[in-house]
Amino acid sequence: MAANKFLRCGKCLMITAVVAMLGGLAFLYSGLYPMGADVPHNGLTYWGLETMRERSISRAASTIEVPNDLASSERLLKGAADYNAMCASCHLQPGKNQSDFTLGLYPAPPNLAQKGDDHGHDGGHDDNTYALQRQFWIIKHGIKASGMPSWAPGHDDERIWNMVSFLQRLPELSTGQYQVLTARSDNTKKQEH
Repeated sequence: MAANKFLRCGKCLMITAVVAMLGGLAFLYSGLYPMGADVPHNGLTYWGLETMRERSISRAASTIEVPNDLASSERLLKGAADYNAMCASCHLQPGKNQSDFTLGLYPAPPNLAQKGDDHGHDGGHDDNTYALQRQFWIIKHGIKASGMPSWAPGHDDERIWNMVSFLQRLPELSTGQYQVLTARSDNTKKQEH
C-alpha cells in the first residue's frame, strides 16, 4: 500500500515536471517575452539574471591573484589612457551622468566615475580584494548580453590590471584631474611609439 502511494506521488511529480517543461518551451517559442532594450525585464527575470551573474563572477574571480603594485603612478597613468579610449563612452567620466550612447543601453552600464555603492554595481561585497578580482575578471572576460565586451583579445593581464588600478582612483577625480591624467597618458603613449 505504501509502495502504491509512493508510485502515484512519483507519477504526479513526473507529470507536473513534464507539463512545466512543455509550458516553458511553449513560452520560449511564443515570442511573447519583450526583447527590446527599451523594455526593462520583469522583476523575476532581472533578479534571476543578476543573481546568476554575480554568483558566476564571484566563483570565477575568487582565485585571481591581485598584484601588489596597483597603487603605482605608472599603472594609474597607463590605465587612464585605456579607460579614456575604451571605457569612458559607456562608463562615463567625472562630471558626466549620461551620454547619447548610454541612454539606449539596457542594462545601463554603471557610471564608474561614481563610488561603487552609488552606481550599485559593486558586487555587494565589502572586501577590497574581491572588488579588485571582480573588476579584473569583468574587464578581461566581459559579460554576456550586457554590452560589456571581453578585453582579453589584444590586451594582456598587465594592461587590464592597469585599468583596474585607474578604476580605484576614478571616483575621487575631478573633471580637471581626469583630463590631466588622460592627456598626460596620451602624451606618454605617443612618446612610446
